[in-house]
Amino acid sequence: MEINATELIFGLLGGLALFIYGMGLMGDSLQKAAGDRLKGLLEFFTSNPITAIIVGAVTTAIIQSSSATTVMVVGFVNARLMTLTQAIGVIMGANIGTTITAQLIAFKLGDYAFLIVAIGFAITFFSRRKSHKHIGNVILGFGILFVGLNTMSHVLTPLADSPFFVRLITGLGHKPILGVLVGTIMTMVVQSSSATIGVLQTLASQPVVVDGVIQALIPFTTALPILFGSNIGTTITAVLASVGANITARRAAFAHVLFNILGTIVFLLILPLFGKLVLLMSPHSTNTVTEATIISRQIANAHTLFNILNTLIWFPFIGFLAKLVVKVLPGEDVFIDRGAIYLDRRMIKSPGVALELAIKELVRMSEVAAKMVTKSQDAFMQYKRHLLEEVEDLEDIVDHLQKEIVTYLSKVLSQSALSEEQSTIMTGLMHVTGDIERVGDHAHNIVQLAEMKFQDGVAFSDEARNELSKMFGLIDKIFYDAMTALRDHDVKLAKKVLAEEEEVDTWQEKLRTGHMERLNTGKCSPEAGIIYFEIVSNLERIADHSNNIAEVVIDGLRRGISK
Repeated sequence: MEINATELIFGLLGGLALFIYGMGLMGDSLQKAAGDRLKGLLEFFTSNPITAIIVGAVTTAIIQSSSATTVMVVGFVNARLMTLTQAIGVIMGANIGTTITAQLIAFKLGDYAFLIVAIGFAITFFSRRKSHKHIGNVILGFGILFVGLNTMSHVLTPLADSPFFVRLITGLGHKPILGVLVGTIMTMVVQSSSATIGVLQTLASQPVVVDGVIQALIPFTTALPILFGSNIGTTITAVLASVGANITARRAAFAHVLFNILGTIVFLLILPLFGKLVLLMSPHSTNTVTEATIISRQIANAHTLFNILNTLIWFPFIGFLAKLVVKVLPGEDVFIDRGAIYLDRRMIKSPGVALELAIKELVRMSEVAAKMVTKSQDAFMQYKRHLLEEVEDLEDIVDHLQKEIVTYLSKVLSQSALSEEQSTIMTGLMHVTGDIERVGDHAHNIVQLAEMKFQDGVAFSDEARNELSKMFGLIDKIFYDAMTALRDHDVKLAKKVLAEEEEVDTWQEKLRTGHMERLNTGKCSPEAGIIYFEIVSNLERIADHSNNIAEVVIDGLRRGISK
């Protein structure tokens, strides 16, 4: 049969696209049907390695994607909802769970693909309930998956008659390392080990006649290294997800890579023995059953057995793997507790102590806001995408602390007999909480402006950059002094903040005037002018909030707080 290169390439790409789309539709719909229960399962039932492995396997079997599970794991580790050891257990389980796709493919349901699509479409189209639509989409995705496989099978059939391709496959059989490399690269490209295994099963199932005997186009021993490589390639998704995350999350992603590489090395060393073990538990070719007919099941069994045995081998060494990745990726993760650490509910009926605890928490909240301001300057001076994500994460912490502090102060007000001075102080602290939260908002605005500057390719002159750098310096100083005055009950420093705020006002007027001159003379583009004025405005507002905090300190101390 003559090979049409165009038909082969288009058919393979189209079939692969249908396969990946169907698999994604099936997994997404199952995930939606399960709601947040899968995430809850991952988060709360990973207290020990055994349950972590089980949860990882079950979750991945449901959503049909080990990549999706490991990305969730990286997110949980980044949010400190899961430890590194727990993450490694879930990752091991995810490797097992993802093999169910290959097992489903091995059932050869391709003859019923369009019927399955029709049933899934009918349920989705005619159902009114969302839960029923999700089930319909699961069936629809399952059918599309097999339509994709049928498409690939059709266009790959001529390869069995290609002497060049047969020689290429024979060469892979003699070089297992090359097979691992092929599997790794292909999976990195499509970002799905299931897709790679599906293509491998489909390609291997093409019959080829050798010395009068019908054999599989890709022999089983040749398929094994490609299968091993697919397990390495699938780790790329978690690695990409960990970029910009904290160091523990990066370690979790690296643990996934290390686990699969070590497993591949072990099984390459025992390749003949492993092949025999798989064949013992798989169907064999007979006079009536050809190798091409059964190799899809053999590959599926090899995929499952490899991941189960790899998990059993390394399970006793989870602690060792955790220590190894820490050695490879050393360093300490800077952790900011998202919840309040000073607000003691037992002190609510002791207003004096409660207010002091609230001030401590406010100072801690201000330190997070100060980090946001610093990162916003870094984003403007030298844009990096991860800075926006870090600032957004810090803003969530600031917003959460604001709610906790306001709730705490409200309970103090409702459950305690406050003096007039204490009532005034508490009201002031309520305002301070809002001021600090607004500082965080302005820092977030600046980071978004920095991203706009980068996305639109807006250039700033050295003069404008230097002016803004000085403005950032003034803002850092005034906000730091305001919070130090609050922490130490320092009226003298608070009065200094009022003077510093006047200096900021004077400087920002000078900046506006100078930049208008640059705009009028054409030294600055209108786009740069808009961003410049917006940044100056946000910084000036931070100075205003610092001034408000200083006034609370001055007024509060006059009414009864002493150093």
